[in-house]
Amino acid sequence: MSKKALKIAISGKGGVGKTSVSGMLIRHLASSGRRVIAVDADPVASLGAALGIPDYDKIEPVVSMNDLIYERTGAKPGTMGGFFKMNPKVDDIPEKYAAVKDNIHLLVMGTVDHGGSGCVCPESVILKALITHLTLFQNDAIVMDMEAGVEHLGRATTKGIDLMLVVVEPGSRSINAARMIKKLAADIGLDRVAIVANKVRGDGDKRAIGKALADFPILGFLPYESELVEADLAGEVVYQDAFPAHVQKVLTSIVDYANTANQ
Repeated sequence: MSKKALKIAISGKGGVGKTSVSGMLIRHLASSGRRVIAVDADPVASLGAALGIPDYDKIEPVVSMNDLIYERTGAKPGTMGGFFKMNPKVDDIPEKYAAVKDNIHLLVMGTVDHGGSGCVCPESVILKALITHLTLFQNDAIVMDMEAGVEHLGRATTKGIDLMLVVVEPGSRSINAARMIKKLAADIGLDRVAIVANKVRGDGDKRAIGKALADFPILGFLPYESELVEADLAGEVVYQDAFPAHVQKVLTSIVDYANTANQ
């Protein structure tokens, strides 16, 4: 497996198993010996559970690190407008503030809960600067577990993203979400969008998804397995010991496809 610094963003409609797929991909990359920075950029932060990070629910999100934000921007969190640094120092955050397990460094971003998605405030400036640093300058594999959109990405950061992976499940709402994500990605210049289908119950589901998303590269199908759904709902690691061959095949396909962006 190549050791290139892959940058993969993962999105999809809520409930499709996006975080479970993110967790498996991160563990797959880390098992090869490379350091992986796992970025939980979903408002419902649960990537730590999928990775088996101890006390994941006690991890402080970056947007809640008030002292750090004030130190780096010169403005108190919760304020809007005024003068503060728009290009704060963030390059040390992955090393100093990530929760670490083996080769995995987990950063929980958190959400800015005031001013709207376009607000100019110290917290949003920190998030934007950190995402930009991770995607353009951090020399590690990066996997971002995102909400159903591209809110954390901007036109500049897309230059560093090797793949936007959309997780879908059988059903029109999930299919429509994939199309929305593809359009939003195209609007900021990100055209490497591919699909992994989850909770697939047989060849009929495969054919339906393939037909509905014929204009997407489909990198693999993961079957519906009740024990996996239960593990996901319970906040437990999926496939604790080793990935079965069919899952390993899909994870390898994702990495191989993302690697082609660097060729």
